[in-house]
Amino acid sequence: MNAQTQSLTLSGPAGAIEALLDVPAPDLFRAPLGTVVVAHPHPQFGGTMTNKVVQTLARAFVQCGWRAVRFNFRGVGASAGSYDEGRGELEDLLAVVQAQAPAEQPLALAGFSFGAFVTTHAIERLWTARTIERVVLVGTAASRFDAVPVPADLHPQTLVIHGEQDDTVPLSSVLDWARPQSLPVTVVPDGGHFFHGQLPLLKTLVARHARF
Repeated sequence: MNAQTQSLTLSGPAGAIEALLDVPAPDLFRAPLGTVVVAHPHPQFGGTMTNKVVQTLARAFVQCGWRAVRFNFRGVGASAGSYDEGRGELEDLLAVVQAQAPAEQPLALAGFSFGAFVTTHAIERLWTARTIERVVLVGTAASRFDAVPVPADLHPQTLVIHGEQDDTVPLSSVLDWARPQSLPVTVVPDGGHFFHGQLPLLKTLVARHARF
């Protein structure tokens, strides 16, 4: 955690949700641009809100002036409940949005792997209710879960990033998901699922997208 990170305990449908809030430096930004909610990878394979890719997503948004909230899905860390195959995790994400991203403020959603899959369902639920300013989906788990399409009107605000050599979620599965939508995918050459050695590049790509 950096000096601007705060620990939070939020109320969720399964009980407490453990979360971390990163805020932009007050000497650089008079006020935050809005709030990004960042979802972590699969809970049953070591995924937590402190995952390096999740931290990179949060830092990229904070660098651009956003508040960044990352949280542990149910059953992870100090979050109550147990793994629910994405259903309950979606409700967790929506509860975090409701608690930390007021409807009158700009909202961004970001997710990595399983978290990106859950984020696509959150977009589907929120799209008609409020404006989503930015979406970032990294290593989207399209081969293992039923990621839903991103609304066409949201495509210009959506960044999909995938590693060329991802051996957890094959690039071909993400392209198969994106192709019917005509949704562009940014491919990181030689990138793996966790972007080892390429996190600075990932941060640069996300920061470029996060700026207004």
